Amino acid sequence: MKALLLALLVCCLPDNSMAMPAQGENDSQTAAIQVINAPQDEAIAARFRAISAAIAGMETVEVNVQAGVLTLKGEVNTAQLKTAAADIANRLQGVVHVQNQLQEPVALRSRLAPAVDKFGEMLTNTVQMLPLLLLALLSIVLFWLAGSWLSQRGALLRRLGLSELATNLGMRFVRLIITSIGILIALELLDATALVSAVLGVAGVIGIALGFAFRNIVENYLAGVLLSTRNPFAIGDFIQVDSMSGSVVRLTSRDTVLMTLDGNHLRIPNSQIITSPMTNFSRNPLRRFEFSVGVSVDLDLVVVRQLAIATLQQMTGILADPRPRVLVQELGDSTVTVRVLAWVDQRDTDFLKARSEAIRLVKAAFDKAGIEMPEPIYRIHMAEMPVAADHAAAPTAKALTAIDVPASATSIATVDVSADTTIEQQVQDDLQHSEEENLLPGGKAAAKTTKS
Repeated sequence: MKALLLALLVCCLPDNSMAMPAQGENDSQTAAIQVINAPQDEAIAARFRAISAAIAGMETVEVNVQAGVLTLKGEVNTAQLKTAAADIANRLQGVVHVQNQLQEPVALRSRLAPAVDKFGEMLTNTVQMLPLLLLALLSIVLFWLAGSWLSQRGALLRRLGLSELATNLGMRFVRLIITSIGILIALELLDATALVSAVLGVAGVIGIALGFAFRNIVENYLAGVLLSTRNPFAIGDFIQVDSMSGSVVRLTSRDTVLMTLDGNHLRIPNSQIITSPMTNFSRNPLRRFEFSVGVSVDLDLVVVRQLAIATLQQMTGILADPRPRVLVQELGDSTVTVRVLAWVDQRDTDFLKARSEAIRLVKAAFDKAGIEMPEPIYRIHMAEMPVAADHAAAPTAKALTAIDVPASATSIATVDVSADTTIEQQVQDDLQHSEEENLLPGGKAAAKTTKS
């Protein structure tokens, strides 16, 4: 009997294996839905209606809650409102799922309504801030006028010895600073000083980009400032930069204009003039020319030297102090090269004319004195041959050891070696008719004098 009761009890007990959840099942499920003391559906709907009524654009949203599932219907003006409504619904206590069936209006009028409202709000704020806007604008205009007035008062900087370009640059900097102060005051009145940091950041990035893009222009401009301050040349000076030479016409903020001996305008970037060796042939009015001449190795070089010096001393335009000189430059196989040097005053004597005439006169003197300027000589050695007894020996050439230098040895003719002012006249003519800026001292004054 006891065995029968025990068997009946075991059969009546529930199956524990069916009641226990499978291992890992809880791990794959999300948070459990609360069912004890859960808010009523109507309370959830009332809460959402109260919230949507307080948000502009969500007043017409329809809400329906059934068994914790909240359904939204109706139209909202923007996609942002549609997303915001779903977020609010998900945060309500008791909501287990949200069905977002809100629609955006397709009609053009509905689309433009938010923009019109926004524009109206901006217009209203602008009307309210109109007095401050006028005051800020007045501040900018007044400071800009003050900066412009001060930028035209460069006499003080000129008294300090600054060049025209440096003075103009300083005055522009003063105007920029004063105008910037006015802009900062205007932003302070409009309570927009935070905009300054953003503007400065953007300006910095733009400045770096422009610096790389216009690097050559900036280099030439700064080089122009240095050249106008240092004044390494003046208008009309004959200079040479690398292999380029000519008379200075003007200095601009970007390049230096030269007039070549052919009468052409040559523009050299200011940065190249700053970084390259430059020779100014006009700063010192005295200038030395030189040329080389080859004479026979059989001649007495002392006599050759005396003849060349005597010839140059009788030539018009050659200075007696410093006096002409003749130097032995090189000894070759068949020729001795001598170097002839003499000085001229460029204010009275043209350099190229004087050098050309000196070469002509020295050659004429050497030809008259029988001084050879031989070509290269090649020696040929031949085997000795028997010579007849009655054959007289050939006379050997007698070396020239002395040359008389008569007083009229060179027969100096009157030759024009006066200063050539052709390029200078063309420079002045260019200054008279050109409207291009000239940053060199006296550039504008010279042009005005020529015009008058």
